[in-house]
Amino acid sequence: MSADNDEWIAGQAYNDRKVTDDEQVQQAYERLLDSYARSNHRRKFEVLNKAFKFADQAHRGVKRLSGEPYIMHPLAVAQIVIDEMGLGSTSIASALLHDVIEDTDYTVEDIRNLFGDKIAQLVDGLTKISGGIFAEAASAQAENMRRLLLTMSDDIRVILIKIADRLHNMRTLGAMLPAKQYKIAGETMYLYAPMAHRLGLFTIKTELEDLSFKYEHPEAYKQIEQKLMATEGNRDLVYRHFADPLELKLNKLGVQYKMRSRTKSVYSIWHKMQTKNIGFEDVYDIFAARIVFEPKGDTDVKKQCWDIYSAVTDLYNPRPDRIRDWLSHPKENGYQALHITVMGPDGFWIEIQIRSDKMDNIAEKGYAAHWKYKEENPDELAETSDLDHWLARIQDVLEAPSPNAMDFLDTIKLNLYGAEIFVFTPQGDMRTLPQNATALDFAYEIHTNVGEHCIGAKVNHTLVPLSHRLESGDQVEILTSHAHFPKEEWMNFVTTAKAKTNIEQFLKKQQRAKFKAGEEMLTQALGKAGIEITQQVLDKFCANYGFPKKENLYAAIADKQIELPDNLRKVLKEKTTNSFIRYMKKPFYTNKTAKKDTPKAPTIDKKQTYLLKEEDFQKNFLTQSCCNPIPGDDVFGFIRDDRRLEIHKHTCPPALTLKTRFGDRVVSCKWADYQNFSFPTVLQLTGIDRIGMLNDITRTITYEFSINVRKFHIESTGGLFEGRIEVDVRSVDDLNKIIARLQKIKSVMSVVRVTN
Repeated sequence: MSADNDEWIAGQAYNDRKVTDDEQVQQAYERLLDSYARSNHRRKFEVLNKAFKFADQAHRGVKRLSGEPYIMHPLAVAQIVIDEMGLGSTSIASALLHDVIEDTDYTVEDIRNLFGDKIAQLVDGLTKISGGIFAEAASAQAENMRRLLLTMSDDIRVILIKIADRLHNMRTLGAMLPAKQYKIAGETMYLYAPMAHRLGLFTIKTELEDLSFKYEHPEAYKQIEQKLMATEGNRDLVYRHFADPLELKLNKLGVQYKMRSRTKSVYSIWHKMQTKNIGFEDVYDIFAARIVFEPKGDTDVKKQCWDIYSAVTDLYNPRPDRIRDWLSHPKENGYQALHITVMGPDGFWIEIQIRSDKMDNIAEKGYAAHWKYKEENPDELAETSDLDHWLARIQDVLEAPSPNAMDFLDTIKLNLYGAEIFVFTPQGDMRTLPQNATALDFAYEIHTNVGEHCIGAKVNHTLVPLSHRLESGDQVEILTSHAHFPKEEWMNFVTTAKAKTNIEQFLKKQQRAKFKAGEEMLTQALGKAGIEITQQVLDKFCANYGFPKKENLYAAIADKQIELPDNLRKVLKEKTTNSFIRYMKKPFYTNKTAKKDTPKAPTIDKKQTYLLKEEDFQKNFLTQSCCNPIPGDDVFGFIRDDRRLEIHKHTCPPALTLKTRFGDRVVSCKWADYQNFSFPTVLQLTGIDRIGMLNDITRTITYEFSINVRKFHIESTGGLFEGRIEVDVRSVDDLNKIIARLQKIKSVMSVVRVTN
């Protein structure tokens, strides 16, 4: 009886939990319907109801790692699609269905029969890159991304929904194991955040960066967040002193507006601290002001922006080099605004962004918002011209993709981030290029044939080389010659994806022709000598001339770098003198001692955090000189072929590539205490020069901390000094103590660790 009673109680508890899950799902769906009802889209509730019921039934009984019903994920993605992107019923339904094909027995044809071609096309495109771009089969996933971008050329919504999917995954990343967190955060920072940036999704881009940073550098994220909270009151006071007089002036002008402050994101602050080698207190643009106005129907919107600019500069002095006119020439992601930086009443530089409510909506929701305004005014086609232009650039790369799928993704990424410049043809046509673009990039932007035959350029009527970097406002005339063709060194100074891809394709085509010519020359020579071509014969020729592959041999013959002797049989009889070839033929272990000296590889459990013990240093794991991690740094491990770990800081430049391309080899690591080993670290000091400064610095380091100084370079100019010191420390805690003590030296203004 008691056993039956226990079974009944357990069953009742299960039913109660099931009801709770159903209520949770129903509440989430009702929130979605409420958001859709408040939007300006046509009411197609029947499509949403049908998609929700279908997805709910398909995922029933499945749980996420967090323990909630799986259907909560598609519902959350759909909520992002309507609330944060402003998309309509087709996109919402596709978001609800985006995991059905991958996780259930349903097919694309089932979706097509139930929901039509458009939703089926979007769901199919979303399924192609499920599981992450950089899974174990990285090249296959990169090929899927290529196909996705082809789909995107027809319907941009497929990548918008995928970004929404990634955003919710990042918001719920805490349920994952640390190694998985690093991998997903890495690929998010590598591709999804830049893609959101290019599509104008500023708010989402910022959140993706912050979430990636939070999981990769939890301590640094927490420190900056705490400092932002501690200084919030002071920022509010500075903002009010600045805003109150300006609000009075704008009110007198009769402007309908909203003014608010915007705090710089945690990741942006940290990134600036790293790139500028400065502390939190030295980041002067932590917050900015934004003025969003409602345009008057009878006045040009751009003129109203400049009228507000005049009102601001009547009160505060502007900084001339910080005016950004994105009104006349919008960014390629559609962003329009007028940016100025003024000196506030409290002595702080304050950036002000001036834009209309329509510009603000597009700035926050990107190209998705363009469709809203096109529906209101079908004749307004100019809004999407920049998007079409960017998609055309992507199409250029897709038409001639790199054979290496991962290199293809690197090429696509080139034009996602970064500032833009505006340059002009001799006829006055404007072209948009990424910052640091060269004259050769401009030539390829005009046309592939122009780029391939380019010999030089005139910038502002002055002759310049192809490698000349362009600046905004330059007028560029390209000089060509049909006798001129791309060279390998061109790859060293082009920046655009279109230029790189086309140069690569030309060089590879040229290389294939060279291989074929060299092969024919060798075949003819061997034929005359009566020697049959076999793999053994080719290996012998490669070994004799020191080439690892037959293709290298063919190219050298075609280029006449080597002359084939009259007696080819003599080559086959000679012993090779090439030490590289002989070395490559040796077994990995040449004797028992070598094998014995090799450290035994550790057993590494990728599901757990690997403890970096002092006794394992330089044996089972190695720190890398590319980032010089020390105990206390946020680090991860990369499993090498010999099963030893390479230890990298999360900020290490190659780290992003390792996490994205080889996510299955990344493991979570944690430092143990270190007493016997020390690690090299570089400090940068700046301050006001005085007699005895050098002595005070060296005495503090050597006598108070008894640490070794490896290098010391210091210069004094105009009463200021700047120096770099390389010291040996045992941990980040020791380093922070040294920094705190050096900052107390009279006239020392800043001491920061140089991170790369």
